[in-house]
Amino acid sequence: MQIRQLAQATGVEVETIRYYEKQGLLPVPPKRDNGYRDYDGRHLERLAFIRHCRALDMPLASIARLLGVLDDTRGDCSDVDALVAEQLSRVRARLKSMQALEKQLVQLKSRCNGQHDRGHCGILNELVAAAHGEACACHGSAS
Repeated sequence: MQIRQLAQATGVEVETIRYYEKQGLLPVPPKRDNGYRDYDGRHLERLAFIRHCRALDMPLASIARLLGVLDDTRGDCSDVDALVAEQLSRVRARLKSMQALEKQLVQLKSRCNGQHDRGHCGILNELVAAAHGEACACHGSAS
C-alpha cells in the first residue's frame, strides 16, 4: 500500500508517518519499480501500536524503548513496567497541575458578577492587575 493508504487506515497524517520513519520508529519500506514506497501489514501494525501509545500520551523516546523490547526476541520486558510507571507518574503530576489551574480559574471566574460594561469587568480587571505585577485573584500576591 502507498503512504496515503497507510495514513487512511491508521488515521495518522502522512507527515507524521514520514517523521516516525526519520526517527527510526517505523522502518522505511522498500520501493516499488515506480519509486513509490510499498507499506505492508507490518507497517500498519507498528503504526497502530505507535498511535495507541501516543493516545496514552507516551513520549516518543518511551515508545522507541517499547518498540525495542518488541523487536528484541531474546530480551525480557522488565523495562516495560518501569516505562508505564514513569508515564503514570507524569500523568499524575499533570493532573495535580491541572487541578491547581482549575482552582485559579474558579477564583478568577468568581470576580464576574454578571452582565456589565467592560470597565466593570472583574475578570478583565484582575488580568490587567496581574499584567502590571499586582496581586490577582488567581495567583494571590505578586512576587
